[in-house]
Amino acid sequence: MAESDFGPIAAPLFERMTIIGAGLIGSSIIRVAKQRALVREVVVTDHSPAVCDRVRQLKIADHVIEDAAAAVVDSDLVVLCVPVGANADVGQRIAPSLMAGAIVSDVGSVKTAVLDSLSELLPANVHLVPAHPVAGTEYSGPDAGFSTLFCNRWCIVTPPEGANAEAVNRVLEFWRGCGANVETMSAAHHDLVLAITSHVPHLIAYNIVGTAADLEEVTQSEVIKFSAGGFRDFTRIAASDPTMWRDIFLNNKDAVLEMLGRFNEDLAALQRMIRWGDGQGLFDLFTRTRAIRRSIIEQGQETVAPDFGRGGPARS
Repeated sequence: MAESDFGPIAAPLFERMTIIGAGLIGSSIIRVAKQRALVREVVVTDHSPAVCDRVRQLKIADHVIEDAAAAVVDSDLVVLCVPVGANADVGQRIAPSLMAGAIVSDVGSVKTAVLDSLSELLPANVHLVPAHPVAGTEYSGPDAGFSTLFCNRWCIVTPPEGANAEAVNRVLEFWRGCGANVETMSAAHHDLVLAITSHVPHLIAYNIVGTAADLEEVTQSEVIKFSAGGFRDFTRIAASDPTMWRDIFLNNKDAVLEMLGRFNEDLAALQRMIRWGDGQGLFDLFTRTRAIRRSIIEQGQETVAPDFGRGGPARS
């Protein structure tokens, strides 16, 4: 979807939306929801008074209310944009104030934990429809958001068994309105898929950058000085929000550990190829992985531009 096509929709999907947490994802949702008139009114709350003040300064929301319980009153859509580990606390605080029929969703990278932490806390007359927009940058805070963050990216919706069909459809339409491609799957399947496509790669990036940091004294700062594209790409990933990723690994540990086990087996096979001079084996592996990269580009989920086309947070 081109930015020129990114205008308002015919009619608002929701009357009042509350965003809890005005970081990169939350502030991007605010911007696109306002730009496309997906909702009639936007309310923002955040545990940080400084973040709330910044949202007021940016004038990207209709209302900024520092108390989360007060912020969700009369909202027919509430989106939790907080670290996975904070869901239970937020859910407990807002539950008594939610209106009947309200939809509660989220944007977390782990879904089983969301269902486990919120299902028992929310009133029976409220619809829980978790979601995960697979989009982002290494930047954070309300200034980092931009309205086209979700364009042509995937948003995975993981409704619990027996979820209200109308509520699920409204969440799907909301994310389509944000420019995303949408797909539904079970929370458990989502967590397994994201463990290998997102969580383990981040864990590897954190580890290799940490190893390089340990070598800094030995190499007299040459690791940083002579960083080539590969290491730079790892540092971009490793610059992601530490609180968010701590919570992801702790809340998706079973799937992450399973994928790490498979990764270690493949790494051992790669070590054997190098040790025994198996040039053909290395060539075949690199050819296969190169084809995967090309497929990602062909599907519009990446760009061949230098630095993956990321020059910093956009402002729109």
